[in-house]
Amino acid sequence: MLRLWALSQRPAIPQCRTFHSTIVRSATAEAVTASTWTPTSLRTGLIARKRGMTVMWDTHGARFPVTVLQLENCQVTANIKTVRKDESEYHAVQVASTDRPEKTATKQMLGHFKRAGVPPKRIVKEFTVTPDAHVPVGTTLSAIHFVPGQYVDVIAKSIGKGFQGTMKRWNFKGLRASHGVSVSHRSAGATGAHQDPGRIWPGKKMAGRLGGERITTQNLAVVRVDSTLDLIFVRGCVPGIDDAHVMVRDAKKKMTQLAQVNRAKGDFDKVLPKGLTSLPFPAGTKELAATLPPIIAAPSLRSSPFVPRE
Repeated sequence: MLRLWALSQRPAIPQCRTFHSTIVRSATAEAVTASTWTPTSLRTGLIARKRGMTVMWDTHGARFPVTVLQLENCQVTANIKTVRKDESEYHAVQVASTDRPEKTATKQMLGHFKRAGVPPKRIVKEFTVTPDAHVPVGTTLSAIHFVPGQYVDVIAKSIGKGFQGTMKRWNFKGLRASHGVSVSHRSAGATGAHQDPGRIWPGKKMAGRLGGERITTQNLAVVRVDSTLDLIFVRGCVPGIDDAHVMVRDAKKKMTQLAQVNRAKGDFDKVLPKGLTSLPFPAGTKELAATLPPIIAAPSLRSSPFVPRE
């Protein structure tokens, strides 16, 4: 079932010095050449909206939680190439998502979107890629970009919880509930070190503001992809409130680094997670989604929890 990803194709990309401005409005706009994913390849990520959490059941009947992420007309707005002082190159793909009215966008961004041939967007982010993973400007990305069975990292701003005490913020156990402790059961306890050094060391864990920070949740499994509604079902929870924008990319540890290590060892069967043969490269587009089933689910890779082990 997952061998259908070998049909992915990559449009030809002209070589430019800083920004690539190739605009693609149809599948036949430019000549395309076949390209495949390698362990050294680093693909672009996507910008999605967190729609909430629900539950699913695997083929063994075991229940597990999932988070639903949805793409909102996620398109490529620029390809970036920068030469650093040490003569190394930085390559990135700029992605924008969620259409917005023109009157709510600045003139500078309106000109940027007009050159890219895309409608105004609410959020713009860039993802570091390898030189062979640039995507033509104007390409509309699909949820099919991520293969069910692979692992992803989700980056978002965590839910802000305001000023909190040490027990909630740092998981302190608190003071005793009896035997002399009065009206300070959730206190942090001693924070100083008597007269020497006579001060509180910098970095001491104390009460303060909790949440509202950039958080990366790593190694979440993609269990289902719906290309009709552009839905991505990932196992577990992701940071952020409902309807918040999140960035989704290939897992750096379980996909990129582990693939390179296994290839160096000669374990080619372990380069990708079990059941996968390749990934859409350089990206999963709407044209690729039209050639595949609308809903693809990952098979359960675990043994049945209801059958006793021998």
